[in-house]
Amino acid sequence: MANNQPLVGIQEGLEQFIQQYTFGKEPKELYEPIDYLMGLGGKRIRPLLTLLAYRLYKSDYQQIFSQASSVEVFHNFTLMHDDIMDEAPLRRGMPTVHEKWNANTAILSGDVMLVKAYEMLLDTPQELLRDALRIFSRTAAEVCEGQQLDMNFEQLGTVSEEAYLNMIRLKTAVLLGFALQLGGLLAEAPAEELEKLYAFGVNVGIGFQLKDDLLDVYADKAKFGKQVGGDIIANKKTYLLIKALELADGAVKDELAEWIRQETVDKEAKVKGVTRIYDLIGIRQLTENKIKACFDSGFEQLNGLRVADPTALSLLRQVVEDLINREK
Repeated sequence: MANNQPLVGIQEGLEQFIQQYTFGKEPKELYEPIDYLMGLGGKRIRPLLTLLAYRLYKSDYQQIFSQASSVEVFHNFTLMHDDIMDEAPLRRGMPTVHEKWNANTAILSGDVMLVKAYEMLLDTPQELLRDALRIFSRTAAEVCEGQQLDMNFEQLGTVSEEAYLNMIRLKTAVLLGFALQLGGLLAEAPAEELEKLYAFGVNVGIGFQLKDDLLDVYADKAKFGKQVGGDIIANKKTYLLIKALELADGAVKDELAEWIRQETVDKEAKVKGVTRIYDLIGIRQLTENKIKACFDSGFEQLNGLRVADPTALSLLRQVVEDLINREK
């Protein structure tokens, strides 16, 4: 593994910028929820990817803390609104904004976060600003499209693998692609390099979401930090369930359908029952193969990049590989 000291320095500088940034003061009921959510931390993966992509071509990454942080602010805006739609009580182990305040406050504070994300991008040099705003606006719309598709899926009896992969591409992966593309754009990398960075982000972003699907069922409960099997209990149409419904037949298919049909059931029994079916069909290995294919496709995009600093490329690989191998 590469020396992680440079990575720590980048992460500390980014966190300091985010914590010291002033979103606004009055009315406090509008701005305190923003400070609260941003103060809950998180991995800061998206802005870190922006900084690392920039560092592939230029060393003065401190110049783009504002633009990188805009990606994190936008991401947290989507979380604030998603939590309302999902009626989620907790975010990173703490009460969600709509629980701590109320839904109307969370909606309005989220709206301000989107405005502030655009404002933070305005530090971009004039000759690059139009392109930065264009790709950000496209990405923001796509994330909303993905969220709507995810909600649509709740009302559908069946969802195809292709439709599901497209949904997670929009809801999750395009923002990682944008984060990397933005870093390259701000470093004035050539267009073909930007395309590769974007494709890298989208491919690994799909892999990350599939890994989340897998961990929800197979994670070590002590390490996972939330309820294992939550997707099973909720009948959430994850990649695992979609493939199980596609591949199961006979008595196994009937049993799976019965678990899905039951609304009042012992939750632990349901998780064990559906997991046993997944094991029987080989769903875990199938999902792991798909995840590997996504990550392999992503890393292929990094081959041939004409970077100024090979150490920066090693750091980027390290960050992504650590996420691939995460257990929570």
